[in-house]
Amino acid sequence: MSRAAAWAGSHAALAVPEPLGDGRWNLFLSIRDLQGRARIGRTVLTLDPAPALSPLDPDPVLELGERGTFDDNGIVGSCLTHVGDRRYLFYSGWNRGVTVPFYLGAGLAISDGTGPFRRVSRAPVLALVDEEPFLTASPFVLHEGARWRMWYISGTGWMAEGSALEPCYNIRYTESADGIHWDRPGRTCVDYRPGEHAIARPWVIRDADRYRMWFAVRGVRYRIGYAESTDGTMWTRADDIGGLLPSGDGWDSDMVEYPCVIDYHGRRYMLYNGNDYGKTGVGIAVWQPAREGR
Repeated sequence: MSRAAAWAGSHAALAVPEPLGDGRWNLFLSIRDLQGRARIGRTVLTLDPAPALSPLDPDPVLELGERGTFDDNGIVGSCLTHVGDRRYLFYSGWNRGVTVPFYLGAGLAISDGTGPFRRVSRAPVLALVDEEPFLTASPFVLHEGARWRMWYISGTGWMAEGSALEPCYNIRYTESADGIHWDRPGRTCVDYRPGEHAIARPWVIRDADRYRMWFAVRGVRYRIGYAESTDGTMWTRADDIGGLLPSGDGWDSDMVEYPCVIDYHGRRYMLYNGNDYGKTGVGIAVWQPAREGR
């Protein structure tokens, strides 16, 4: 990290890439200040001759929200969608709770060309509804023709884990005509397996033959799961094909989470976080499908 980025204290999580061409990507990372509040910063990723990051920009791309709004205590990136020259940065906003540790909401900021990102609203773009009363966050959005398609996490409650409370959430699906106003409630598309209580940060790729989704799964510890779909709404889990487990030792020995996927020169790369939710930085893995044709 650049010393000029005085706001950047720790962690580098939830990578969001934006292709620049010539083997380079803008890489937006969620970085915490010394008070533990995350903002989104920008660096540049290159893969040749070896993966490398440029110094972090001095200023975050989006500041914390106004006091009392849904993103006044943290902003973490989720995905970046282009429509013409307009860039749609979807993110998750945090604020502190009282009866529960925190609240989450899904936000949107828009940039024209290379201009600054500006919020479309001080409120979340996915408001809480009776069918989804706890939290919404981690929106991943594809723009396909006249449809905007979103996969996001939705809270199903809170559970006691020792003396702490942990949120429970799965992945739901919804659509929009403009990318701002979304049909609600969404439908569940990836649900828990036995022993799981959180399915986080979906990342969706549309290949010629099917949709593929990577996501973080929390049971005893975080790992990365995988699912496939022919239509983007009905999904089949296949963690053994495209998932990722913690390594035996080192920076990602205890947990792996928050995947994002990019393609470059015929290879598929996954950027992900390791121990302590990004405190140990960002890693990169190459996908080697387990079955022929995958």
